[in-house]
Amino acid sequence: MIVQAKGGCQMKNKYNHIFNAVNKVLLMILGSVLASIGLEIFLIPNNIIDGGITGISIMASYITNLSLGIFILILNIPFLIVGYKQIGKTFALSTLFSVICLSIGVSILHPVSSITQDTLLATIFGGIILGAGVGLIIKNGGSLDGTEIIAIILDKRSGFSIGEIVMFFNLFILGASGLIFGWDRAMYSLMAYFIAFKTIDITIEGLDESKAVIIVSEKNKDISEALTDRLGRGVTLLHGEGAYKGEATNVIYVVVSRLEIAKLKGIVHGFDENALVTIASVEASGKRYGKKAIH
Repeated sequence: MIVQAKGGCQMKNKYNHIFNAVNKVLLMILGSVLASIGLEIFLIPNNIIDGGITGISIMASYITNLSLGIFILILNIPFLIVGYKQIGKTFALSTLFSVICLSIGVSILHPVSSITQDTLLATIFGGIILGAGVGLIIKNGGSLDGTEIIAIILDKRSGFSIGEIVMFFNLFILGASGLIFGWDRAMYSLMAYFIAFKTIDITIEGLDESKAVIIVSEKNKDISEALTDRLGRGVTLLHGEGAYKGEATNVIYVVVSRLEIAKLKGIVHGFDENALVTIASVEASGKRYGKKAIH
């Protein structure tokens, strides 16, 4: 019986592993399709570009009149080789798969006419759809841009963060687009990039992003009870001591959604206008944070 149970558990784990792998592949394909739509149906027909290797590929395709899909694939390959050696084969292979899907997607959609000729609408909706696609791919372990691989490597060898390095690359690329498409299009491209960037965050973290809140107040008991009753969140009291005066106090720790932050501040400052409130983004799991209990 024990042997059979163990075998059944192994078989179940095997099926779960296969299901998760197939699910990730399908979501990366969907992300590539969305990115292709954002580029070919909205942005590119209106001479608006994306950042990174995709942006360089769009400009190269415009100048040479050659296929965008070929440039996206060829220009990403050197970065993928570096990524395979420096970061890991799983990430590099997932990125290669996503890049191939994007290359195919933009090639198929290239003959399709743009939905709108309104530059602002194209910027907004193209940025949203592109960002949603890129976010899906990143969330499932891949990427669509080789510059992110270089940024990860340079982050370990320089004083700049990955975000700062990527931003530097993209500002240079988007600035160069002004020489080709005109400065108004470069500004629209920057707007589309910002919209896509924010959409990526929402796609990865969700609208219900978790926030960890630490509250320091002399009225910690009243605030804790109010947060529990009015937000329905579990609250933790951490015992602390002021370094300067040596006074003992209770520090409130609670995890809430981004949409609850304004209400939380209203509750806290309703009891103590001088309360110190610090807020940070976190990834939370489990049901404890939704229970009405004070620990």
